[in-house]
Amino acid sequence: MTNPLQQERVAAVGPDAALATTVATADPRPVAKTAARVRIDSVDLLRGLIMAIMMLDHTRDFVHRDALSFDAADVARTFPMLFFTRWITHFCAPLFVFLAGTAASFQEMRGRSKAELSRLLVTRGLWLVAIELFVLRPLVFFNFHYGELLFFFQVIWAIGCSMIALAAIIHLPRSWIVGVSVAVIALHNTLDGVRVTGFGASVWQVLHQQGPIFPFGNPGTTVFVMYPLVPWIAVMSAGYAFGWLYQEGESDRRRKLILLGSALVLGFIILRSLNVYGDPVPWTSRFGGTKTILSYLALRKYPPSLLYLLMTLGPGILFLAFAERHARGRLAHVLITYGRVPFFFYLLQWVMAHCLALAASGLAGKPTAYLFSNFGLAGPLPPTDGIGFGLPMVYVLWLLGLVLLYPLCRWFAEVKARRRDWWLSYL
Repeated sequence: MTNPLQQERVAAVGPDAALATTVATADPRPVAKTAARVRIDSVDLLRGLIMAIMMLDHTRDFVHRDALSFDAADVARTFPMLFFTRWITHFCAPLFVFLAGTAASFQEMRGRSKAELSRLLVTRGLWLVAIELFVLRPLVFFNFHYGELLFFFQVIWAIGCSMIALAAIIHLPRSWIVGVSVAVIALHNTLDGVRVTGFGASVWQVLHQQGPIFPFGNPGTTVFVMYPLVPWIAVMSAGYAFGWLYQEGESDRRRKLILLGSALVLGFIILRSLNVYGDPVPWTSRFGGTKTILSYLALRKYPPSLLYLLMTLGPGILFLAFAERHARGRLAHVLITYGRVPFFFYLLQWVMAHCLALAASGLAGKPTAYLFSNFGLAGPLPPTDGIGFGLPMVYVLWLLGLVLLYPLCRWFAEVKARRRDWWLSYL
């Protein structure tokens, strides 16, 4: 049976579009010598879907009236529609990171040596970290208040650092890669109660504890670590191992995707129901009724708990199995287009969501000063009286943003398909 990577379209996954994969057609000669530009539509479809959902979360951050008042996943204060608007976006980051590891595995399948792949991962990882530090900070907040917030370490930082770590991990035996990845994901919640003081506190926050770092003393300018690294590195290496399934034929691969995805979902249900391990915050019925369900699904993202990863990666893998035979139709085509230019989309959606929030607030005569603040991460929190809109406007502006971004994404996808300029691989 031929390798599925010789049959379908394969793409880089996650915001690192630099890992766009070139693989061979069904030619018995060495893959690297007979490569044709192909992609797996099911992977592009999943990536495009989570890109679109991610923009919903960022639109809510800028547009919703309560975005600065409380966490939408705070069961005590939220309501079901707001909670699930936030909850559905939990699938984005884990699948970004996981599938970025899968893309690295695809690169190896097409004939790239481990030494070459390591160099690729290091250079792309450093590029993403640089973008996070020097480009995304002003792009996200629309300000240059570096005296308040110097850097903001979020998902692109986590992907970049995880790629650099993966450059070393790929040289381990396969059994070690699988074993260490699973062990870190399963056991890192045993470290939730660890608190480090002194200089080591900053290092620990980078590794496993979300929060602010004060590099020049407290009070002072802040570096905010949104995405601690330890679990994400393991998620990416697990995604790298997951890519090995794509060496198998479609029917065998699809069966294993269904079994693996189902096992993760079942593991989530059992472990969460036991309520003894897997997330720092146990679920409770004290809120009663519907909020018991919300409490059951309210899991820790920063860093991602074991249960959080089971809840998100399991359905994502099941989606891949389903999409292998159903990646067609007009909506699927639109999402696949987004998925083929992920980093380009990622950068533009921040600007689009922010600009739409500014335009809507300005036209409605509402305050806009908060849209140029650091959103409470550092510096004073701006006045929140009268800001923002309800959820219906969030959804309207989100859909409008997706429509406006589609022609740009389609244009850039076409440019990347017909040109091989080196700089295109970085976008």
